Amino acid sequence: MERVEERISDGRILDLLRSWLKQDIMRDLQRWTPTEGTPQGAVISPLLANVYLHPLDELMAARGYRMVRYADDFVVLCRSREQADAALAEIRDWVAKNGLRLHPNKTHVGDCLVTGQGFEFLGYRFEAGRRFVRKKSWSRIKDTIRAKTRRTRGDSLERIIADLNRTLRGWFRYFQHAHPRAFLVLDQFIRRRLRAVLRKQAKRPGFGATCDDHRLWSNAFFANAGLLALHTAWQDARCPR
Repeated sequence: MERVEERISDGRILDLLRSWLKQDIMRDLQRWTPTEGTPQGAVISPLLANVYLHPLDELMAARGYRMVRYADDFVVLCRSREQADAALAEIRDWVAKNGLRLHPNKTHVGDCLVTGQGFEFLGYRFEAGRRFVRKKSWSRIKDTIRAKTRRTRGDSLERIIADLNRTLRGWFRYFQHAHPRAFLVLDQFIRRRLRAVLRKQAKRPGFGATCDDHRLWSNAFFANAGLLALHTAWQDARCPR
C-alpha cells in the first residue's frame, strides 16, 4: 500500500485496494483472513505485483541487465554464467530486503542453448535454442480437446468442429512460435478424436485409428469440413505477406 500511495492519493481507490487485500479466502469449505500478500489467482494480484516489483525493474535496468517480466514471473537474459550469477545475487538481495522470496524450484541459472538447461516462461519451454510448448500447457490443451470431442457428444461434426476451431485459433495465435512438430502432433490427435466420434455416430466400435478410418475420413475430409489445421496455419504464418 505504501508503494501505491506514492502515486495515488484518492482515498476511495486506496480503501478499495485495502479491502481487496484483506478479503477472506475460502478453500475446501474452510475460510480464513490473510495476513500478508495477495490471494493467489486474485485478479488484482498481477497489477499489485507490477507496482511492487517496479523498483526491481529499475534496479536491473540500471545494472545493465535485460529482464523480461510478466507480473511476478521473470527471466534475466545474460551473456555469460558469471553475469547470470551476479544478476541472481542482486535479485536475491533485493527480494530479501523487500520481504519476498524466490520460488526454490523455479529459480535457476542455465544455458538455454544446451539441452536440459532451458527454462519455462509464460507457457513456453526455451531449450536447445528452440521454443517448445511446455508440458503443462500441452496437457491443458489436450484435456480441452478431449472434453470437446467425447464420443458420447450428440452434436453434429459441423458443430463440434466450430467449437474446436474457437479454441484452436486462440491457442495457435499464442503458441505459433513453438517448434512446428507440436502442430503436427496435435493435428493428428484431433483428427483421431474426431474419427472416433464419427465411428460412434455410425454405431461402429473402435477409436478411429485404423487404416480404413483414415481412408474413409481423410485429412482432406476434415479440411473440407472446416477444421483448422494447425500445421497448415503455421506454414501460412511463416510466409511473407
